[in-house]
Order: sequence, then C-alpha cells, then structure tokens
Amino acid sequence: MTAVLLVAHHERPEAAELAAAVARWLSDRGHQPFVTPGDAAPLGLEALGADDAPGRAGLVVSLGGDGTMLRAVQLLDGAPVPIIGVNVGLLGYLAEVEPDGLVPALERFFAGPHEAPGDWEVEERMMVDVAVQRAGVAVESFRALNEGVVEKHESGHTVRLLVRIDGAPFTSYAADGLIVATPTGSTAYSLSARGPVVSPRHRALLLTPVSPHMLFDRSLVLDPEESVEIEVIGHRRVNLSVDGQRATSLGEGDVVRFTASPATAQFVRFGRRRFHQILKAKFGLSDR
Repeated sequence: MTAVLLVAHHERPEAAELAAAVARWLSDRGHQPFVTPGDAAPLGLEALGADDAPGRAGLVVSLGGDGTMLRAVQLLDGAPVPIIGVNVGLLGYLAEVEPDGLVPALERFFAGPHEAPGDWEVEERMMVDVAVQRAGVAVESFRALNEGVVEKHESGHTVRLLVRIDGAPFTSYAADGLIVATPTGSTAYSLSARGPVVSPRHRALLLTPVSPHMLFDRSLVLDPEESVEIEVIGHRRVNLSVDGQRATSLGEGDVVRFTASPATAQFVRFGRRRFHQILKAKFGLSDR
C-alpha cells in the first residue's frame, strides 16, 4: 500500500474530476489517496482530507499545470517524494502526462522502475534555499524550484540593491528588481526579463536584473557553490517573492541570501524527455 498525495488546480473543474477518479482508482487497488486540508473542500474531496505531513507520501500526483507542480514541490518542503505531473490545461514545462495517460502511468509506476527499458525513472531538479537576514540574523527561510525575486514594492520607482557573490561585493543595481533562478526557473520569470535559457540538467544559479536603469544589464550564470546575497540599500521598500508567491517585505539593510539547496525536486519521467523539444513546442519554432 502506498500513500498518494493528490494536488489539483482549484479553478479547473476537469482537475477536480480527475482527482476524484484517480482517488477511486487508487483506493480500489489498496493504496491510500489523501489531500491536504486546504485542498479538500475546493476539490470536493472532504473525505480524503488529512493533516498528515505531505512528506509521508510515497508518491504525489499533481493535476494542473506548472503552477500546480510548483505547489506540490512547496508542500513537500524538500522531502524526497517522486511527483507525477498531469498536464490539465496549457502546455507546460514540468507536467508531462496527459489526463488520458494517467492510469497507464500509475500502472507503470507501481510496477516498479526499469521493468522494461526506459519504463520510468526519477529526474532530479535543483532547488535554491532563500534566507532573509535582518541585522545579521536569519529571520525567515524559503525554498524555491524556479526562483526568488527581490523587486520594487511600488510602481513607478526603481530600487537600489547591492549584490555580493560569495561574500564579496559585486555591484549595486538600480532596477525594478533582481531574480535569482535555477535552471528550471530559466524558462519562467527570468526568461521574460531576457535571461538565458539553461538546460535543467545543469546546476547553476542565474542572477537576472529586471528593467535595470544602468549600462550593465546582463544575466550572470554562477556556479551552484557560489552564494548570492542581495541587500536593500535604498530607502524604498521591496518585496520578496518565491516561486511567484509573495513571501515577505524588506526594508533598508535587509539581506536575502540564496544558496543551492541540498534538497531536490523529484519528477517521475516515462521514457526520455527532451527539454529542447518542449521549448520548441512552447514557442512554436519550426524545423527550418
């Protein structure tokens, strides 16, 4: 018997319907589906709501798009639990199974890895740890799969941010904000800020400025062992967002420290998954 956490998009009826169907399928085969208390009512699965830690699951099934995958990763908080992503909605980068392929995917998963060549395997994705420091003391911490963003609180104003790399000052930025992304996050907010596209097979930290008001406007691709610190050096307040969610507000002198996380996100892959082909489909690129 395997405990299976279901995480589904709240605003897509087809995701809730699929969650109910897969819960029945799992129960009929002796497994134990459950949802978090916050998901139970929106999905109409109150009977499956459980206060148990998500990390106790042996498998997570994410039903939605990339945002739902990110939420599943956040719920696990670094626990090494494999995630099957089911794409309910638009084409995404992370979820690879289509709804009509979920049952065959689950059958293959429970049969065990490598029963046949290329049957399934776990793909590990780098994450970044984010620590907020005030007066030199760590006061809050977060973990991101895509990125952490330090950006302006009010529209119409730039903010001043000092960057240190491995403790040594690099430069100060006058910009709308700064993004520290993983390779997975290189196709998210960092991409819209003209950052590079990096294969998720890499381990790296990407520092990308958002609308910089200075001549130096390039992204930096750093070694994963290098830390990045961003200090607020102006009087204007800024926000810290983690994987698209507002985390906290920062003032002058506050520091956000980014380091490669020892934890990884673990995605179940069925057969070989070519990142560049997903990128090609996403942008509608032609062969010639």
